[in-house]
Amino acid sequence: MIEKERHAVVVCLVWAIALVASGIAPYDRLTWLMEVMPVLIAAPLMVATRRNLPLTTLVYVLIAVHGLILFYGGAYTYARTPLGFWLQDLLGFVRNPYDRIGHLAQGFVPAMVARELLLRVFGIRGRKILFFLVTCVCLAISAFYELIEWWAALLIGAEADEFLATQGDVWDTQWDMFLALIGAFAAQLLLGRRHDRQLAKMAPATGP
Repeated sequence: MIEKERHAVVVCLVWAIALVASGIAPYDRLTWLMEVMPVLIAAPLMVATRRNLPLTTLVYVLIAVHGLILFYGGAYTYARTPLGFWLQDLLGFVRNPYDRIGHLAQGFVPAMVARELLLRVFGIRGRKILFFLVTCVCLAISAFYELIEWWAALLIGAEADEFLATQGDVWDTQWDMFLALIGAFAAQLLLGRRHDRQLAKMAPATGP
């Protein structure tokens, strides 16, 4: 279990390096701060719970990757990432699709985190209800994030445009939540069995 505890620290160290790199000269400092804020909240939580609730290696890897996605998008803004422009040219999209990738990850990664917590902490055992609850959690997270974007637009006005990254799409909010839904479905279907195998090797967590 000690090895699992170290994983949280390793993730945070990787994030710290990426945070510094992305924050040296971001396109827009306020946008960068808002984009990396979830990582700044998650990092101390992971460190604080690393002994009582160390997570599976799979979930730690996914969390680490998600943080890097946020750092990269924050440095350039989601509408201006070089990777997004490359994909736009390659696939013939009308807009930079990096924001879509971010919202797909917003469903994919939280799905596995929620799955682990629901199984280990809350003792959910029925597979159908587990799938349903994980999906609901991811949709709730996505919807709340859209509310945050709305509040940001109300508070700081036009300066929030880079954070919103709508790129002129009037259906951007709906697309964001739909992609989070797809991500939640995909994560459970693709990684559920691997996740179960890793969970089987761990001691049960303390209940709520």
